[in-house]
Amino acid sequence: MLKSQQPLPEGGICQRPSLSVRRYYAGAFIAVVVLGLASRQYPDSFPSFLSKYPGDALWALMVFCGLGFIHPGLSTTRLAVYTLLISYADEFTQLYQAPWINEIRGTSVGHLILGSTFSWFDMLAYTAGVALGVVVRTLAVYPDPPQPPSG
Repeated sequence: MLKSQQPLPEGGICQRPSLSVRRYYAGAFIAVVVLGLASRQYPDSFPSFLSKYPGDALWALMVFCGLGFIHPGLSTTRLAVYTLLISYADEFTQLYQAPWINEIRGTSVGHLILGSTFSWFDMLAYTAGVALGVVVRTLAVYPDPPQPPSG
């Protein structure tokens, strides 16, 4: 665990998340945004079969880091579930194609935040991004305590 971090109680929420955890999430958030923008700017950096999916996975990872920053005491499971709910909800809003929201989607920022067309593959990419966040958080932020030697 990080120096000032406390283990999670049964309810899954820490009462006093450490400042270092918030710094970790802030740094991770910025790094993921940069990587996500780079993945859109330089799509040829990835194999063609991946298409835009690295950016979608990074979008969900960005949401994971943002929620982790806002609520650093959430359990990993809750953080993952909330991130998936937000990501899937964002994807389902793409089924709504009213002119006013399509105008927003037509802007660079609107397209990055809201997307444009619904795809089940995007949901898989979001899930992969959240899974990456869970793995990194488990290993770096909330690692399992060392086990005593058996024997």
